[in-house]
Amino acid sequence: MQVDFSNNYFELFELPVSFNVPTEHLDTRFRSLQRFLHPDKFASAADAERRWSMQAASFVNEAYQTLSSPLKRASYILSLNGISLDEETDTQMSPMFLMEQMELREALGEAPDAADPYAALDKISKQLTGSQASSADEFAQACEKEDWPTARTVVRQWQFLEKLGSEVQAQEARLDDAL
Repeated sequence: MQVDFSNNYFELFELPVSFNVPTEHLDTRFRSLQRFLHPDKFASAADAERRWSMQAASFVNEAYQTLSSPLKRASYILSLNGISLDEETDTQMSPMFLMEQMELREALGEAPDAADPYAALDKISKQLTGSQASSADEFAQACEKEDWPTARTVVRQWQFLEKLGSEVQAQEARLDDAL
């Protein structure tokens, strides 16, 4: 078994470039690559071989983490198709989406003062989970049609949702710490 650093992550895992990834195959291939690259197998090898095994293991881990995460996988597919997300320079978003984000952020800000802060955060979290699932579906459809402008827009909005989800988790952790 050889690890070719010029392969994209899908090739490394012997998968077609597709948003829908068979998790079982991904996990099986990952374990197989890990067994092949285990440091014990290279303990008595030359320095160059040990370095290669560490680089290869790092490459495999990065690929697995990317393909295991739907948002990272979507971003990676865009990059394979030459689509940049222009995160810092492109601030244009749908006004409706931005309004929803403002409302969710407002609700997040008010959650700690709610009668039941955990219920308020749970409500926001459920809304975000639904929006993220919709984003995954929209991306899969756009990807299938090779509608890269739509796919890019979906991923950019999905990133906002993901960030807000992290903020909800941080807010829950702060509430837990205050107990």
